[in-house]
Amino acid sequence: MEWAQLFAQEHVVAFLLLFIRFGALFLETPIFSHTSIPMTLKAALAFFFTVIFFPSLPPLSIEISVVSLTLAIFGEFLFGFTIGLVLQLAYHIITFAGGQISFIMGFSLASAIDPQTGVSMPIISQFLSLIALMILFTLDLHHWVLLYVNASLSAVPLGGFLLTQETISYLIHAGANMFLVGFMIAFPIIALSWLADVIFGMLMKTMPQFNLLVIGFPIKIAVSFIVLITTLAATMHIVKLEMLQAFNWLERLF
Repeated sequence: MEWAQLFAQEHVVAFLLLFIRFGALFLETPIFSHTSIPMTLKAALAFFFTVIFFPSLPPLSIEISVVSLTLAIFGEFLFGFTIGLVLQLAYHIITFAGGQISFIMGFSLASAIDPQTGVSMPIISQFLSLIALMILFTLDLHHWVLLYVNASLSAVPLGGFLLTQETISYLIHAGANMFLVGFMIAFPIIALSWLADVIFGMLMKTMPQFNLLVIGFPIKIAVSFIVLITTLAATMHIVKLEMLQAFNWLERLF
């Protein structure tokens, strides 16, 4: 390809649309969307990968006009955000479970700024979120995203993405699944805490001098931590399976 052809109208439009596709992915996808990564670095990464993947682009299939270009830009944003939202719903299962565990342990007021999202969340949610983030690195999620974009260039042409009814239905199902699986992860600790409350209630009836605040709460916290450590490997395995399932579904967009 000659240098003069690189600045042809269709090549400039294709480069812009590919840059928007990468930029939208990096704004929403786990790992890339981490708030500790400066926005300028995300833009630089999007530009770098656009340059790398640009030679493998198929010919532009849209008409170059103001209306079609506006719709194409919106479609690329929608494509990136849809991919990111699917992965985020699978990832935030663990943060929802951590919120339930923090509440039942009495740690709901102990919150900190989550470096992944930049919002305040309970300390247990942040702890589990950081471990889940390391699991994503072991899965090479960042490499999967790049390979997925490479495969999407021929299957989903630039500016040709449409939000189908199947995609909307899956997003609704994934949102409901986030709450369901998150509650399942937190259920062992919730069940033991409820059992401890029943036992402590019986002790207070038989021994009125039993001080629940001094003795009961530390025991509940200790038991909850033991169960949390015991089930941590199984919890991370569930997160791994949910992320794999999310990626398997993303292939349907092709």
